Amino acid sequence: MKRLMIVSIAAASLAACATPTAFAPAGPSASASGFWDSRIEENRFRVSYRGGSGAPATLVQEYALLHAADLTVANGFDWFQVIGRFGEATPANSGGSLSVGGASGGYGRRSYSGAGVGFNIPLGGGPQLTETLEVLMGKGVRPTTGPAAYEARDVQRSLRTRT
Repeated sequence: MKRLMIVSIAAASLAACATPTAFAPAGPSASASGFWDSRIEENRFRVSYRGGSGAPATLVQEYALLHAADLTVANGFDWFQVIGRFGEATPANSGGSLSVGGASGGYGRRSYSGAGVGFNIPLGGGPQLTETLEVLMGKGVRPTTGPAAYEARDVQRSLRTRT
C-alpha cells in the first residue's frame, strides 16, 4: 500500500511538471504554451507561439505559421508575408543539486545536533521555445519576390492536420 502511494505521488508530480504543446490560445501564465497576436497596422500583425517544455522547434514554428494563416483568413486577406522572425528559448531547470547542512545547540544541560542531506532532480522536458513572426497580409495574387509569402488557406490545409 505504501509503495503504491509513493508511485502515485511520483506520477502526479511528473504530470504536474509537463507543459503540453497544443494549438490553442496561450493561457494566463507567463510560461503557458499557446499562441497570441497583436495588430501593428491594418494589415500587419505580430504573431507568437510558445511551445511546451521540450517541444520541437519545427512544431513551434509551424504553429506560429498556422496561427498567422488563421489570422489572415479571419481578417479577410488571402496571403501573408513573413517580414520578420524572432526565436527565443527559455531554459528549463537544467541540473540537479545536492546540499548538506548541519546544526547544533544547547539549552541548559541538554544539547542537540542534527544533519541533513537534500537533493533535487530536474523534471523539466527541455527549454521552452517561442517563435514570433511579423507578418504583412494582402489580397489577390501573392508576391513571388522578397520575404517568404504564403497562401493562407494552403497553410491551413497543410498544417491543420498536425494539430
